[in-house]
Amino acid sequence: MNIKEYISTGVLEAYALGELSAQERREVEANLQQYPALRNELVKIEEAQESFLMSAAMVPRASAKRAVFEKINKEHEVKVVQFPQGPSSNLFKIWKYSTAASIAIALLSSYLAYNYWDKWKKSESSLTELIAQNQRIAQEYNNVNFRLDKIETDLQITNNPDFSRIIMKGTANTPQSLASVYWNANTKEVYLSIQNMKELAKENQYQLWAIIDGKPVDCGVFDATITGLLKMKDAVSSPTTFAVTIEPRGGKLTPTLETMQVAGNLVKG
Repeated sequence: MNIKEYISTGVLEAYALGELSAQERREVEANLQQYPALRNELVKIEEAQESFLMSAAMVPRASAKRAVFEKINKEHEVKVVQFPQGPSSNLFKIWKYSTAASIAIALLSSYLAYNYWDKWKKSESSLTELIAQNQRIAQEYNNVNFRLDKIETDLQITNNPDFSRIIMKGTANTPQSLASVYWNANTKEVYLSIQNMKELAKENQYQLWAIIDGKPVDCGVFDATITGLLKMKDAVSSPTTFAVTIEPRGGKLTPTLETMQVAGNLVKG
């Protein structure tokens, strides 16, 4: 088994997320028992999923309760003016108590106003943080769904008997390079899978060619950073060989043969 190619299909991510059928799970588990490298990769995938879920956790403010009780228990001193006793002492007492009550009401009103303002500001800040966090979670959720859809589509192609797989091995230029092409003789569709190809300078790209009746036909350009399967241009007639060369970014009409990286012949069954 080609471990890198198997991992690149995304079947381990689908296994970790429980998206596979019972038969597919049994096949993955059999491979996990046989290949330690696959078990190590599955552990990395599960750790990445756990890290994503932990990043969505919310921790309440620990200082909220303490701040409320500190404000409630805060004492306000009120100075009372002493008036001389006399015939009008009752009037002075009424004025004294009225003044004290007015001060108490003013202090209470100020405290309530500040308390409500503080709660409103904290609620506004919490709401902003919550909205931002929900947006991040929604984006991550969409990314995961997109990746799962891509994995499902790739599996449908690689498991479809109508597609022939052509393994393109490295040439003398880059013996370590490896890529595959999936070609459908009925629909003429071509999909590319990279197993091992070096990154190029920004001004260059790889270009896929289908050799049809001895002539190279352009099947599109690509970069080495792609993952999974990449849809290329259709091969309108039956090719005998697929090959990849290095060309200026955007590609050329004819291949630069001396830069050929990988090539593979179509085996007719």
